[in-house]
Amino acid sequence: MDAAPPAAGAAVAAVDPRLLVREQGFAGYVGEFKRKLRGGDLGAIPVVIGLIVICVIFQSLNSAFLGAQNLNNIFVAMVATGMMSVGIIFVLLLGEIDLSVGSVSGVSSAIMAVMSVTHGVNEWLAVLTALAAGAVIGAIHGFFFARIGAPAFAVTLAGLLFWNGFMLQILGSNGTINIDSEGVVGNLTNYYFSDVAAAYGLAVVAVVAYFVPTFLSNRRREAAGIPSRPLSDIVLRTVLLAIAAFGVAIIFNQYKGLPLAVLLFAIVLVGSDFVLRRTSYGRKVFALGGSVEASRRAGINVTAVRVSVFAIAGLFASVGGLFWASKIAAANQSAGAGDLLMNVIAAAVIGGTSLFGGRGRTWNALLGVLVITSIQYGLALQGIETPIQYMITGGVLLATVVIDSISRKTQKSAGRA
Repeated sequence: MDAAPPAAGAAVAAVDPRLLVREQGFAGYVGEFKRKLRGGDLGAIPVVIGLIVICVIFQSLNSAFLGAQNLNNIFVAMVATGMMSVGIIFVLLLGEIDLSVGSVSGVSSAIMAVMSVTHGVNEWLAVLTALAAGAVIGAIHGFFFARIGAPAFAVTLAGLLFWNGFMLQILGSNGTINIDSEGVVGNLTNYYFSDVAAAYGLAVVAVVAYFVPTFLSNRRREAAGIPSRPLSDIVLRTVLLAIAAFGVAIIFNQYKGLPLAVLLFAIVLVGSDFVLRRTSYGRKVFALGGSVEASRRAGINVTAVRVSVFAIAGLFASVGGLFWASKIAAANQSAGAGDLLMNVIAAAVIGGTSLFGGRGRTWNALLGVLVITSIQYGLALQGIETPIQYMITGGVLLATVVIDSISRKTQKSAGRA
């Protein structure tokens, strides 16, 4: 009788990394890293390495790149695109795409400006109306996709054209409405917490918020007899986070202080990550990205989740639009145009979110947008023209998609997908 085929044995065995680290110490880290490489699970490794390479290259070309002012400008400039990228990640997790986010961001900023400046409506009310409009627009796209069955690509492409035209219509013949740089929207990118305690305080909160839940969760796992990481591992991770957090805080305090934009972005990242990883809604989103039919049979309301995901994308597109309006102190006809859509999607994909659905975290938006914005500012310092910036960013995106595709094939061959 023939022996069983060796294919099954060739698959990478699933080993709890916590158990590896506890039993083998530093060798466990190495073993875990090798296991992930064999299984095609690269995680954030490529983008972190890429970000380091970008910093080294541009710093060697211009010593001002890692200066406090330039880094502050990069952090503030990335927030608008990053906010929109957080929303697009929800859509990408379904394995779908939303091409309308650029136009939705533009029409939302136009709605805010027309209401608050042209018609004298209270600015807070105008902002809330703009955010609600973005969510409703996204829900409309989701309805046509989830209920009617139209392809998301076609629906959102139509939305891109329609909402761009709607934005031009409400802005009127002038095409530009200036906003108060000291108002609610203007302060989104212009306000800084000048007290050094603000930046350092945020760093302390970040470190404590990571260590305490991780430590308590580990204790519960130990009590239940489930594999857990050693205390030394948690302490090491906390120390590395503290170095990064306080390093950024020092950079902020060397310039103007903690930017309000960065604080809001951090809150959004933490909140959206909690929703995706710690709630039943987040598990449903991931389930749909894995298999729609299996999710339906499991009792998940596929239509409702799909509509809600596009509504979330529309909401975050509106948030991004308000940050763009704050940055230029105006709502104009060019809002949402140019390379914005490309950068939003590229930030999510470069950060590690899969275009094929089912894999990604909202923190990917931070990594991806840092890469894109760093490239843009680094090239600008060198006086490189915009067309070259487009080509370089496009090359980085292509490389990321190729890595993602190879990673998925490796996972399938390893029996993990």
